Formats: sequence, structure tokens, C-alpha cells
Amino acid sequence: MRRRGFCALLGLGLAQLRAAASGRTVVSDVTLLSAPVELSGDWGESAPRDVALVIGRARTACLSGVALRSDRQPQRLHVSDHPGGPPSIWLQKAATTTAAVNVAVGTRDWCSLAYQFGHELGHVLCNSWEADAKPRNPCQWIEETLVEAFSLRGLAILADQWAHAPPFAHDEGFADSIRDYRKTVLTRSQAVAHEQGIAAGFGTWFKARQSLLAQDGGVDAARGAVPTMLDLLLADVTAIEDLGALNRWPGRSGVPLPDYLAQWEKSCAELNAPGRLPTQIRKLIAVA
Repeated sequence: MRRRGFCALLGLGLAQLRAAASGRTVVSDVTLLSAPVELSGDWGESAPRDVALVIGRARTACLSGVALRSDRQPQRLHVSDHPGGPPSIWLQKAATTTAAVNVAVGTRDWCSLAYQFGHELGHVLCNSWEADAKPRNPCQWIEETLVEAFSLRGLAILADQWAHAPPFAHDEGFADSIRDYRKTVLTRSQAVAHEQGIAAGFGTWFKARQSLLAQDGGVDAARGAVPTMLDLLLADVTAIEDLGALNRWPGRSGVPLPDYLAQWEKSCAELNAPGRLPTQIRKLIAVA
């Protein structure tokens, strides 16, 4: 990972460690919401302090009202700008308690930064940041569409918060730019859903695309499902807690769909998460 311009900018200091979780993450008072944020990479002419402010606001908006249930909370967030490269989670073996996020944004492109960071933050929330968290088919599409919806929900909250208390002086009007950006992204997903016949029902949509989704778990392959996933998150904010129970079993998203949903439900019970998302998705796609 490039370390050019490396600096710690946000967050609380590490809390006193209480215990170590056998060979994986460290258990402490630090959570995904409070973990210090570090920046590196090429941010163009954007001032690092300004970047940090936007990332902090985006994180707060995305996690607004969400109880963090995972027992695999990163101790630090490392955000790096790599223009020309796709946004991603950097799976690293060296810093085993750091979740590393890559974005690709232009100078002061705050809408794109918040959107990309929100999507990748969703993956961290889903426990997809440790060294063994490589995406796996056939079920990766579920996580991808959920974290895309998670980011879109966060953008709406960020816009409202920006309008009332902007991070930069006299910048209340930028809230409209965030809303327009979100609308553009969501409209694209809605158009894809319409083209793919989502009106006939989610189950019908899934059956028509099941073979493709089992081989290509990227968000673009499953974009038609994003509006439905967003509706689930907007209808019940507590359901977002279930994302913290994802991927806590061997095989992660590489297991068959019925097993994936069953393991997710079991994991929710272990963490006292509501367990509504896997149940709702099971009903939508009519999987026993």
C-alpha cells in the first residue's frame, strides 16, 4: 500500500485493550464509528483536513441510528485515494486491525468521495475487511447490493445534515448537489431494475438472473436489485444491524444461497441482531 502523505486525522485514540479475539481482531472500546481515520495516497489539490471532514461526516451519516453488532470491529480506518483505480477494500495481512479503503476521486469531489466511501464502509460493516475477506460467489451479489443501498441511504442523511450544519463555512447549498448526485445514482439503478422486469416481482427477477449472479457478484451485475434493498433499509433502520452479522462463518459468500441465508440468520442470533434482513431476502427470492 502506498504511504505517501500518510497522516492520522480523525477519531479517538485507541482505547485500552480488554481482550484479544483468538488470532483475528482485537476486542476494545473502539468501533467502526469511533476508529481513527488515516489518509494516504493522491488527493490532488484537496486539503487533507477537508477530506477528513467529509469522510467523518459521511461515516456519521451512514452509521446514523445503527447499532454496531459485529465482534470484528476495526481499530483503524485507512482511506487512500488512487485516481484511475476502482474503489475497493485493500485486504492486507500486515495491519491486522486496520480496515483499508481505496477510493478514486477528483479534487474536492465531495459527492463522489461520500458515495464511494459509503459503499466501502458498508463492506467493512459486513466484516469484509480482514485478510481472508476476498469476495466469493455465488452470494457476493447480496452484499454488493446491500452496501450500495447503505451508501445511498447515507447520502440522503448527509445532505440533510450538510444543509443544517455544513462542514465548511457558508456551504449549506452544497446539500442540493449531494441530493442531485444521489438521485442520479439511484435513477440509474431504478432504470436497470425496470429494464430487467423487476415489476414482475423480485423473485421473478432473481430467477431470470440467478445463473449470472452466481458467476458475477459485482454490483453492476445485480444493480437491478439495489432499489429493493434500499427500500428494505429505509423501512427499518434497525435491519442495518444485520449487516454486522455477515460473513462470520467459514466460506463466507462462497456457500450455496440457502446455506448463506441460514448462516446469516444464525450469526444474527449470536450477536443479538434483529435478523430481519436475511428473513426478508429469503422471502423475496423464495428460497426455502
